[in-house]
Amino acid sequence: MAPKGGKVNLAELVGSVGDRSIVDQGSGTADGVFRGNIPIDQLVANPRNPRDTVGDLSDLASIADRQLQPATVVSRAAWLNLWPGDTSELGDAKWVVVNGCRRLAAAREFGRPGLDAVIRDSIANDRQSVLWAAIVENIDRRDFDIIEEARAVELMVEEIGNATEAATRLGKSKGWVSQRRALLNLAPELQEKLRAGDLAVREARALAQVPFAEQLKAWQAAREKESEPTRGREPNDAPPPRLDAAKTAVALSRALRRFQAKPGSVAAAVVESFTPDETRELIDALEDRLKSAGS
Repeated sequence: MAPKGGKVNLAELVGSVGDRSIVDQGSGTADGVFRGNIPIDQLVANPRNPRDTVGDLSDLASIADRQLQPATVVSRAAWLNLWPGDTSELGDAKWVVVNGCRRLAAAREFGRPGLDAVIRDSIANDRQSVLWAAIVENIDRRDFDIIEEARAVELMVEEIGNATEAATRLGKSKGWVSQRRALLNLAPELQEKLRAGDLAVREARALAQVPFAEQLKAWQAAREKESEPTRGREPNDAPPPRLDAAKTAVALSRALRRFQAKPGSVAAAVVESFTPDETRELIDALEDRLKSAGS
């Protein structure tokens, strides 16, 4: 501690580094402390990272000369307090990178000897907070594919034990969480097609409701049906015109007023006309509209 005159006792300062350093020990008093150029061999990527791979690192090649944003790390002690079984995954590392795993990988790839980081042991108060910090950095990112996203959501639900609370923590609707989790019920072949963009998300959600052993057949049958020529229509016949979204909304609004439809009747009509996935999409859309109207 510095004397009242404001001078720093250098002997005490020297004694505070090394094994006795509060920073190296990950003490709560060091939370938020910036550490520049932490040696790469003292860092390890988050073993609970929801991403399968770090992907193409070419966009981070400039890290060899300059790091634009510090990583977020927690101390080894704080991490093992939550996951004591991760000792082998951490190796000899003193710090676990929670946010910035791609930056760490790029530093190794392009020869940067150290990484700037901010110590945030406060996020290691519980497992949920660590998972949340790792997930929110990636969720909705273009390079975070939808299956990785679904696995991340599943991890959060498993840790919290409740899908509704997980949705709240992630800032998403219950329907969105349910839809993402459903994608994990897809056959591996269909998951790969979804990741590659060969399978639409809406179709994937519908296939996820089909028994596992029948999913590929259902997908192939749908492809064959799409490739069949349309029957009962002359070649020059134009398809029936489709209303745009605004006109459709006006037409539906007028119909509801004309029939003096009650909420229960509308719900019954929706269930009769929509698939379960479409019904969940409607619920999500209504929640978004209500939030917008209340803001």
